[in-house]
Amino acid sequence: MQWHLKSFEQLTGDEIYRILEQRVAVFMLEQNCLYPEIDGKDNQCYHLFAEENGQIAAYCRLIPPGVTYTQASIGRVLVNDAFRGQGLAQQMMTQAITFLTEELGQSQIKIQAQHYLEKFYGSFGFTPISDVYPEDGIPHVDMLRG
Repeated sequence: MQWHLKSFEQLTGDEIYRILEQRVAVFMLEQNCLYPEIDGKDNQCYHLFAEENGQIAAYCRLIPPGVTYTQASIGRVLVNDAFRGQGLAQQMMTQAITFLTEELGQSQIKIQAQHYLEKFYGSFGFTPISDVYPEDGIPHVDMLRG
């Protein structure tokens, strides 16, 4: 398993294709949500992903402050169903938080979490800052770290 952290400009065309393919597979097909997956933010973000044998195993988008929220953010967090249960989500969140806090110097990180993952994100220091609300038919909660 190899981890990569790249700006949009550093991604190859093949990497972008495989990332978007996996995001559509998880967020649109698996979760049955119809929304604009390509939202115009990718080119302003960093992309953290693990790959094995040409497959995207895990991915998240690291969003600088001012793009989605006033704080930095982590979004589009996914683990390919073929790679779940291997601890990749924990590894990815640790790397994402380290990059945003140490490399970008951000003291706060805001996320929009699926409600059922509130305890998972809480284990990384995120606390709820909103009531639970529906987003694309799935209960979500806003959470803040720092």
